[in-house]
Amino acid sequence: MQNVVPVERAVAARTLADRAETYADEVRRLVDAAYAVMRRTGSVDPRVSDIVTAAGLSNQAFYRHFRGKDELLLAVLEDGQRRLVGALERRMARAEPGTGPVRAWIEGVFEQARNTEAAANTRPFALNGARLTEQYPDATATQRERVVAPLRAAIAATGGDPSRDADAIYHLTMGQTQDAIARGTTPAIDEITHTVTFALRAIGAEPA
Repeated sequence: MQNVVPVERAVAARTLADRAETYADEVRRLVDAAYAVMRRTGSVDPRVSDIVTAAGLSNQAFYRHFRGKDELLLAVLEDGQRRLVGALERRMARAEPGTGPVRAWIEGVFEQARNTEAAANTRPFALNGARLTEQYPDATATQRERVVAPLRAAIAATGGDPSRDADAIYHLTMGQTQDAIARGTTPAIDEITHTVTFALRAIGAEPA
């Protein structure tokens, strides 16, 4: 016997599919607008009204997806971290086997502070990250693990401790990077090289 979907469910499914596409576009526009407003104004705490105007949407559209500004900023942070993970994985894939991927991860994180656009996008979170972590501890922990996961695998391949070693290198590298972004400075190459050397020796691997 043929399984026939009731007409009301079929129509509802088509309606929901159409709305899902529209809503996804609205969220993308709001996230992109938040980036644009923060870059243009240099603000680390942008106003919802400015973001909505830049997105060309209404307040109703904003509150359809987010309960407040911090929830949007959490989405922006996740978007940025997904981009970072993609960049790190591509950089690590090109690295020489052994300690190369660990070095590539560290250098890739520092690139956030060396790249002008990336630094501008990241600065609000370097300054306001503690607030988002306090409000959304589970979500920010998940996002953090997404960033550190490639490093864990790279350290495991060298024979290091993928848990404690990776956490220590993450905090060392990310702390220096976020400090530079917050102060508006660019990490020097020798500073990055020193951090790489320190980290590799800490896990018992000599720099190549």
